Amino acid sequence: MTIAAPITAAMRRPHLSFAAIVQMNIGFLGLQFSFGLQQANMGPIYAYLGADEATLPLLWLAGPMTGLIVQPLVGALSDRTVTRLGRRTPYFLIGAVLCSLGLLAMPYSPALWVAASLLWILDAANNITMEPYRAYVSDRLDAPQRPLGFLTQSAFTGLAQTLAYLSPSLLVWAGISRDAVASNNIPVTTHIAFVIGAVLSIATILWSVLRVPELPLTPAETAAMRAEPLSARTTLSDIALAVREMPRPMRQLAVAMFFQWYAMFCYWQFISFALARSLFGATGAATPEFREAALITGQAGAAYNFVAFLAAFALVPFARRHGARPVHAVCLTASGLAMLAIPEMATPLALAIPMLGIGLGWAGMMGCPYIMLADAIPPERTGVYMGIFNMFIVIPMLIQSLTMPLFYDSLLGGDARNVLLLGGGMMLVAAAATLAVKKA
Repeated sequence: MTIAAPITAAMRRPHLSFAAIVQMNIGFLGLQFSFGLQQANMGPIYAYLGADEATLPLLWLAGPMTGLIVQPLVGALSDRTVTRLGRRTPYFLIGAVLCSLGLLAMPYSPALWVAASLLWILDAANNITMEPYRAYVSDRLDAPQRPLGFLTQSAFTGLAQTLAYLSPSLLVWAGISRDAVASNNIPVTTHIAFVIGAVLSIATILWSVLRVPELPLTPAETAAMRAEPLSARTTLSDIALAVREMPRPMRQLAVAMFFQWYAMFCYWQFISFALARSLFGATGAATPEFREAALITGQAGAAYNFVAFLAAFALVPFARRHGARPVHAVCLTASGLAMLAIPEMATPLALAIPMLGIGLGWAGMMGCPYIMLADAIPPERTGVYMGIFNMFIVIPMLIQSLTMPLFYDSLLGGDARNVLLLGGGMMLVAAAATLAVKKA
């Protein structure tokens, strides 16, 4: 049984000011700061606790695995939830509290298994918040305002991850010794950065939901939901029905999403190794040159995320005028060309040019697909479709993690620079696939 869409749904969405749209997305700052801390620090944390390189891919499976399971379920649940706080808000708050607790505990991990377990909890908490949050933005905005709404989310993603990548360096510049470590060998700067993340996680979510609350359900909507109460059966039934009735544009988007997220995972996993080779000719991780390449990777990550922060707002008028589809194709093309160029960069300063392309692509990836999706799906099923859409992200990540070891040596010569070339080519394929997506 599906929930009937209220006739006056569009009429109930008041036009929001730019300030209100910014405030409703401030929660994404805390959410993405948490993700940025994980991307920048979990590898070192695992290393401090004794992990070897061979086990790192398995230790990183928490993100895609929890996303694959949690987000579709939570998205479907949020479509049917009836509380005084709204449909989506309970999930924001539960996820934010769990995320804050996980961030506070992570730097105190006494052993590798504790850190790995906390990462699963932390990723599950972030995923509990993620898709209901995107559904909330879609619920709150009409079609003309969705480009601004989702690209503002993209901007906060870029800003948050810039700050997360730079936070240990900023603390060192503020006078904290980079060599100060706790009893578990995790640096004091990491402890402080995670405390900052914990505070931001709960504080920014509270700001958004209090300043721009959900629209109240109409009596007709409430009655339709209560006619078939929330249960495991109705949740799984909603997911299965949504998959069967998936709109054609969403199915077509799956192709583009596969190539772009496979490519992005290639970048995240191998950029340090590629820069070590291209900048210093280093092939081993236990070298000063590799450690220098790792520092440059962090600076480059902050750079492209800051570009994404600025580019997201710049893309809004183009998305309104030309639509999200061609804008996203241009962004992916820029990212693909940047990945192809990175192995040719001979100095750290030269990386500034490809980081412009990576940042533009990242801005598009975090905003444009959600504009296209929101315009194609029925509003009363936004939560479940946002959750299913996340599968188009995590499945490519899982496939990349499982397939890359099969041909890294045989086809790519054991050279990380060739992985970036593969990623660049796949980004260009994703751009072409995006142009093939038809309107609903």
